[in-house]
Amino acid sequence: MPLFGTIPHTKNLSHLYNIIYKERFLVWFFVNPKNSFFMFLIPNPSLFVFFFVLLLPFCPTLAQNYTSYIVGSAMDISTSTQGGTLLMGGSTDVDNAIRWLLQRANGGDVVVIRATGADGYNDYMYSELGVTVNSVETLIIPSIAAANNAYVVNQIRNAEALFIAGGDQYNYVSKWRNTLVEDALNYLINEKHVTVGGTSAGMAIQGDAYFSAQNGTVYSDEALNDPYNTYMTIGYDDFLNNPYLKNTITDTHFDNPDRRGRLLTFLARLMTDYNFMPLGIASEETTAVCIDEQGIARIFGGNANGDYAYFLRANCLLPNTPENCQTANNLTWNRNQKAVKVYKVQGTINGTNTFDLNNWETGIGGVWEHWYAQNGALNALSGTPPEAPTITIIGQQNACSGNTYTYSIQSPPTIGSPMYQWSLNGTGTILSGQSTPQITVQWTNGTTGTVNVVQTY
Repeated sequence: MPLFGTIPHTKNLSHLYNIIYKERFLVWFFVNPKNSFFMFLIPNPSLFVFFFVLLLPFCPTLAQNYTSYIVGSAMDISTSTQGGTLLMGGSTDVDNAIRWLLQRANGGDVVVIRATGADGYNDYMYSELGVTVNSVETLIIPSIAAANNAYVVNQIRNAEALFIAGGDQYNYVSKWRNTLVEDALNYLINEKHVTVGGTSAGMAIQGDAYFSAQNGTVYSDEALNDPYNTYMTIGYDDFLNNPYLKNTITDTHFDNPDRRGRLLTFLARLMTDYNFMPLGIASEETTAVCIDEQGIARIFGGNANGDYAYFLRANCLLPNTPENCQTANNLTWNRNQKAVKVYKVQGTINGTNTFDLNNWETGIGGVWEHWYAQNGALNALSGTPPEAPTITIIGQQNACSGNTYTYSIQSPPTIGSPMYQWSLNGTGTILSGQSTPQITVQWTNGTTGTVNVVQTY
């Protein structure tokens, strides 16, 4: 005769198999509304396959390939949110940075995603930081199938804030990229405009470019000694799409161990392989960079002896490409000892120090450094703010009213995709070419006029 009872809600089929094997019973179960299973045991294991096939259509729980933990209300609500990005370097979470993320949910639902682990963030975010939210749900998404699961995708899209936990970033790249989870994350960032954050691996995947760790981690000396060694696995423009992290690669745990050399090499690879002006953001452990919807980054920390964030940009002064970035060669990227401009800024309890990602030039509370590599060795010196390159405009200087003339940049950069903002002083009209290295102008009445241009990346 069958035996009946309930067991706690689980999606671990290997655990159920162990029950079957050890107890020599057939176990079958159904989910009830309170997250328990109705179960009966048949003391004849030979019938297991028969009943499994017979009852599978009526037991959708077996097809679930994710795990959900939720605290708070199960009823979804919608609130007015603020967009933003949280980049946390790993190790101990930065409480005030997490509060910043939760406050931007405006009382809505918070979702935490990860590929392994459990619900360690639920109570911490829901009840320990003093910010009221409707719910916190952790979703374990360990496979491509789980990343295309309708429930998982719906919960992400309904979130008013989302946080990506730490772990192995290659799990995220290999299991979530080119799935509905990727689409949902980009929807949150670019359409719903909610704050998306992450720590450690959850920070590492947020840039337009990312270190995938497909073959394991890479150390600074390995990267500098051979920029194309087997561990240097870099992805670009094929995962998350955050406008403020365009052409940007991130790095984490920056002080444990010293990762300056590998981030410099990441930038050298990006410039060499993809022909653009690369940017980098790095956070030390217990440090967080919180970027608001206006592109202003606040740095949270609080450790008097550390907690630094770093903002890297290739020097704009030409020539600026690496002198030697090749397979099986030591990296040399010197450029007069100014290859990369770095803004180093310490985190504070209240995030008072800032950096402006609209121009990558303006900061409060930090100092500029110059980083460069010579024959595989990293060097860091005191530096200066970015310098605007000298731009020469060529074109007709003696113009007639009513005629059209062409004006262009002499020797425009061949690396990257600079934008040009042209303007005229005098009576004339730019007919075409705005944002490009060359414009067509029609001059009208007047005796003098000037052509001006600002180059940005």
